[in-house]
Amino acid sequence: MSTPVKKQRLDKILGNLGYGTRSELKRAAKQGRVSVNDKVIKDSGLQVDPYQDRIEFDGEPIMYREYIYLMMNKPQGVISATEDRRDRTVVDLLDVEYQVFQPFPVGRLDKDTEGLLLITNDGQLAHDLLSPRKHVPKTYEANVLGEVTDEDIEAFRLGVTLDDGYETLPAELRILEHTPSPEGTVSLIQLTISEGKFHQVKRMFESVGKKVIYLKRLSMGALELDPALPLGEYRELTADELQSIGRKEDTAQ
Repeated sequence: MSTPVKKQRLDKILGNLGYGTRSELKRAAKQGRVSVNDKVIKDSGLQVDPYQDRIEFDGEPIMYREYIYLMMNKPQGVISATEDRRDRTVVDLLDVEYQVFQPFPVGRLDKDTEGLLLITNDGQLAHDLLSPRKHVPKTYEANVLGEVTDEDIEAFRLGVTLDDGYETLPAELRILEHTPSPEGTVSLIQLTISEGKFHQVKRMFESVGKKVIYLKRLSMGALELDPALPLGEYRELTADELQSIGRKEDTAQ
């Protein structure tokens, strides 16, 4: 995927990156605060190539890109949405420099679910990852109240029936350990599913008489949660991670 050469208005480029409104940028240019290729530009409507021309605002170079790709280790208590009247959203956790790109979470994690969440403004990528026809695998780690057994592994391998009658696709269940607790045995498991029905992991275990009490997503397709990323923090994807999801750095598709 090569980057097309396309010129845009200088004030549009700066505005999209959050440097101000068109009128504010027009005033900033007249004040000599904007330069292109080391030359002060007084006309904020100048056509420039954001991928080839060196643009500076107040002496600081700007990094233009059309898309952003962020990995978040989502904490409990925030919702996977761009805005909400009652609760904080994952977008609320982002710095303004990323919010100006109007990003959105790719798919949803429940409010009480932690782990990997991809946040981007690349709509085509979101479609590719979420399309039911693609069957992108997602792996979760969970604490389940009740002793998960080999019979559950077999049931999940064949597909289980949810409370609304839906038959799930085959899923891979692994039992990591069993721990006694005052409430009963708690099973630590990993589960890989290739679809994304509402509350699917929780409902799958309910179908075999058990309850998920903690849930964390570890991976989505080839993208894996960085174990060094603290809960509630985020970072941009690395070049290798971008390649794993079919994207390149600073690309404009």
